[in-house]
Amino acid sequence: MPLLLVAAAILLALSHSAEIRARAEVGLGQGMPAREAALARGFVLGEDEQIDKATTEDFRRAGLSHLLAVSGQNVALLVLLAMPVLAALGLPLRTRLLWVLGLIAVYVPLAGAGPSIQRAGIMGALSALATLAGRRTSRFYALVFAAVVLLVLEPGIAGDVGWQLSFAAVLGILLLAEPLRAGIAMRIGTRGWRRPLVEGAAMTIAATLATAPLIAFHFEAISTMTLVANLLALPAVAPAMWLGMLAAAAGQVPGLPVGALNAVNSLLLAYIAQVAAWCGRPSWAYLHIRLGVGGLVASYVSIAAATVLAFRRRRVALALAVGLVGVGVLGLAWGAAAAARDAAPAPSAGLRISVLDVGQGDAILLQSRGAPAILVDGGPPGDGLAAKLRAAGVTRLGAAIVTHDQSDHAGGVRDLLGAFPVGRLFYGVLRGQTLAEVDAAQVPRRRLASGSELRAGGLRLDVLWPPAELLVGSHAGEDPNQLALVMLARWRRFSMLLTADAEAETTPIEPGPIDVLKIAHHGSDDAGLGDLLDRTRPRLAVISVGAGNPFGHPTPATLATLASHGVPTLRTDRDGAVVLEVVGNSVRVNSDGG
Repeated sequence: MPLLLVAAAILLALSHSAEIRARAEVGLGQGMPAREAALARGFVLGEDEQIDKATTEDFRRAGLSHLLAVSGQNVALLVLLAMPVLAALGLPLRTRLLWVLGLIAVYVPLAGAGPSIQRAGIMGALSALATLAGRRTSRFYALVFAAVVLLVLEPGIAGDVGWQLSFAAVLGILLLAEPLRAGIAMRIGTRGWRRPLVEGAAMTIAATLATAPLIAFHFEAISTMTLVANLLALPAVAPAMWLGMLAAAAGQVPGLPVGALNAVNSLLLAYIAQVAAWCGRPSWAYLHIRLGVGGLVASYVSIAAATVLAFRRRRVALALAVGLVGVGVLGLAWGAAAAARDAAPAPSAGLRISVLDVGQGDAILLQSRGAPAILVDGGPPGDGLAAKLRAAGVTRLGAAIVTHDQSDHAGGVRDLLGAFPVGRLFYGVLRGQTLAEVDAAQVPRRRLASGSELRAGGLRLDVLWPPAELLVGSHAGEDPNQLALVMLARWRRFSMLLTADAEAETTPIEPGPIDVLKIAHHGSDDAGLGDLLDRTRPRLAVISVGAGNPFGHPTPATLATLASHGVPTLRTDRDGAVVLEVVGNSVRVNSDGG
């Protein structure tokens, strides 16, 4: 009977997940200041869109950005919260574990079902099932099994940076937390409040060490304050998560007051945000570092060697933590120096964005230093796109993105399949013929929708439009322009809005202030363009358009709107390919037309 009740509850919750999430969002915002409400939604639901840029930047520079994305930590805290509550209701252990399984099954899709939360959900479920079976299970084997399951379900997930960091953090905790815990306990003891401090500090240090080399490798930067910031925030993180989860749960009951929960939680969240500001704002808190593959390997070899040495000498003390941190930092520095000596000269720009001249179509090449290139659309077929990529120094694409399945965007990408190395293909809506060609070329593919995120080195691509529900069923047959993927490209403080053919009048997005705007649909009439310019205030607009095209693009109305807003504009029909070189906080603009 308990199993049937849990199964019924899961099915009911999953069938109403959108409504549950919406009520959770409302519950997390009641009686809170705007910043703390946005942080609460980020902590519990992984929604970071409403968090202001300054706060997001503080969290990133302080090494606390993982708190704004749901992960294994959320599942662990959910279980820790649920077990005593269920026990207080008088439920036996077996029934409690069944309900925990149900809560995990509901929470994973509620929190967005990203790679890290999928892995955490699988591991949490495995642990509960092992306990139900009366056997002690190895957490390491659970981690490996979770990896195998996720790779089978989605083979390309291994390339996701968030997935890599999540697994590295868990592996680091499995290998390092116990000796660190013992060492810290020897110094400060475990009585009273010291026990949770010892536990939290050991896990924080272990996860920080395990992920630091990967962060430096992928993002070409590392926070020098991440360990300090995480330790300072530690006492408030779990209570903030628990109060947020309780508020999200209480929000499911109309009229149930959550003001008291949120009042306390807002103080905790304000404290965590203050820690992020203290630790993230000094100029030396965030160092840019170019770490090649050699440096990545050297960093992990150094950390592993120090760990083995500590075990062999049987000296498990706080010095182990300090030593590991020191060796890890030395490994990073040595690896960076080695990579700088051995690697080929890097381009002066940290990010290069090329709006290629492909006639009446779109093809945008993004090259982040130290990471594979990404191509957004490919222009019309037969335009020699492969030769243009090689001329830009690209011999392989890490990914190609087709914003929508029209020949002036997808045609060039289809030409590349089988003729040019493409690591993965991402899309919103693709028709049968294009999908068949992708599968025939054996290129792994994945659908994107609003909320999706891609990373390449320091480059981040956030999908703002369309929502997932518009990409399936009857909606998929609508005007493909209105369902085109709209993405915000971000690198450090630079941002560019890539609008494909989705005109502003039909695309409700709020990207915030940006540096560069790619004008939608080759400069066609767009009644919403003026409002978009008012909201985003771009410093430059770029129009990808063919010379002498029969559609009259860009239209006089679009050009007049840009002029009235004082936005300088470059056009591929007159200026040729437009290249943006982003260096530090500056942007250099070059074009074939001078």
